Amino acid sequence: MEILSQLNSAPVYLICGGIIAFVAVICVIFLVRAYRAGIAIGMDRTKMKRAITSSATFSFLPSVGILLGVIALSGSLGTPWPWLRLSVIGALHYETQVAQAAGEQVGMQTLSAAEMTPSAFATIALLMSLCIMWGMVLSIFFNKRYTKKLGGGSKTGGAGFGDMAMTAMFIGLVSAYIGSYIGGFVSGGGSFAFAGDWMPLVVVAVSCLAMAGFVYLAEKKGHAWLDSFSIAGSMIIGMAAAVIVGALV
Repeated sequence: MEILSQLNSAPVYLICGGIIAFVAVICVIFLVRAYRAGIAIGMDRTKMKRAITSSATFSFLPSVGILLGVIALSGSLGTPWPWLRLSVIGALHYETQVAQAAGEQVGMQTLSAAEMTPSAFATIALLMSLCIMWGMVLSIFFNKRYTKKLGGGSKTGGAGFGDMAMTAMFIGLVSAYIGSYIGGFVSGGGSFAFAGDWMPLVVVAVSCLAMAGFVYLAEKKGHAWLDSFSIAGSMIIGMAAAVIVGALV
């Protein structure tokens, strides 16, 4: 646990907290400048304040998913580093996946504090940073051309390039995860004796049903505000199902 105490030390908190504070200040500056620009072009102050309030409200529950990611990674990487990664530019599915893959490459059986070493943490932190920075770098050179394809639909009136690319990427990502869960269950003999073999499949099924419920309420019943909470809500319901099923089994 010595490595974990070092990762949770005051200097690491200071470094990571300083970067997060810098980004937060930039966000406040952009908020103020955007508000002033809205006033300058004659936008209604009441509507702008309402937009700010609703944005802050609808950002709260989806951020629960980010908090869950920080908690999940803090047991092996300490709290400051996951807090930094998931507060600035990271994504929950990306950070956990890359951290796990990097840990396996340095010989760790599981991503845990018991197996963590300084060199392993350095490798994991480096890969988590390097692998995600290319979106910012490539945007400098290709963002203008990309946004032209992203904004509009196809010439035939169908989905645009951005919609199709994101859908294809998401389906591939989900298929890879579910495939690995099914493979783990089959390689374990398809037996329900060991919960680790089939528990991920239970979580997948419950989360899918929860997401379907959110989509139905948002699109069919007119509760569009639920769309902002669908991902975080499905995650929480899926995790709750794992806890309940694990306790019953």
